[in-house]
Amino acid sequence: MTGPDAARPADRAPARVETLPAVPGLGGLYVRGVAASGRLAAAHRLPGATPRRDLALPDVTYRVAGVPTGDDAAPGHVGSAEHLARYARLVGEAPSDVLPAGYLHVLGFPLATAVMVRPDFPLPLLGMVHLANSASVLRPVRLGDALEVRAWAQGVRPHRRGAQVDLVTEVAVERTDAERAAGSGLAATTLAYRGVSTYLAKGVTLPGDATPDDGGTAPASFSPPLPTARWSLGAGTGRAYAAVSGDRNPIHTSALGAKAFGFPRAIAHGMYTAARALAETGPRRGDTYDWTVTFAKPVLLPSTVDVALRPAAEVPAAARDAVVQVAAAVPDGAGDPGAGLVYQAWDGKGRLHLTGRVTPRP
Repeated sequence: MTGPDAARPADRAPARVETLPAVPGLGGLYVRGVAASGRLAAAHRLPGATPRRDLALPDVTYRVAGVPTGDDAAPGHVGSAEHLARYARLVGEAPSDVLPAGYLHVLGFPLATAVMVRPDFPLPLLGMVHLANSASVLRPVRLGDALEVRAWAQGVRPHRRGAQVDLVTEVAVERTDAERAAGSGLAATTLAYRGVSTYLAKGVTLPGDATPDDGGTAPASFSPPLPTARWSLGAGTGRAYAAVSGDRNPIHTSALGAKAFGFPRAIAHGMYTAARALAETGPRRGDTYDWTVTFAKPVLLPSTVDVALRPAAEVPAAARDAVVQVAAAVPDGAGDPGAGLVYQAWDGKGRLHLTGRVTPRP
């Protein structure tokens, strides 16, 4: 790989910052992404095409300041108490004024998508596969906090089925007006959340070998443990999550849309199933935590999914590592993996859908 991304450390945001007036709407972003996807896919699959060496990612960080939550957010919109309650009911979170990591992903997802639909983003948005996700909550975010959201792309690299890339989203809590007036000496913002979403662009060839942490690896064999929960997911699950998250990708909301991408029926959003698993942990995750998920077989809708949530120390290593696990979004070693929880979800035939862990941070 050449270009600015090759010289920049993989865990550091681009120094160039573009400030947007507000978090963009996903609808318009998808229109732009679809329009660009055909052109990019054709360029990558031209007859006789050789592996690309010029997949430089946009050397820019998108930023939106003053993102409102609570009473300052528009009624019913992302960040409002009403919207948070709808999300909590859908994924099974207990009512609270604290925004869980899955909700912070929803809040920041449009800004990450805006990066992916830039003219200089080298991979097609249409057909992108979500392989894995990692999030670190460093401090609670509550309704009423004013937020700053940042997003950028990093780490384009080979995958055995194409090219993978990480989209990073950060959410920071801004100082209150009272803190500013008092000259408290606090930083203008305090990082509260970092999320790393790993996506696969199929059919894009890059030189080099696939990395061992490419995620989305289905195990050769998986022996389901005793379930601790069972989810009955109706045919409308994708549409329900789309209405809350804004992610209206047709593979989740329409049988016809799913068939266009090779699925017999609509499939559940990966982040919906991951958020359901996070909700299963309840108060055991604490106020700050690391949360990871690796996706395997998609969940066809309607479907029944069995879930096992167990203390990490009680899970055999072979079962815990049934698929490649991803690192914490903030890999500072603060969380004790031995004190965390491991979850796995599978279908009626014992085929793994997703696996991950939730690790409390001190």
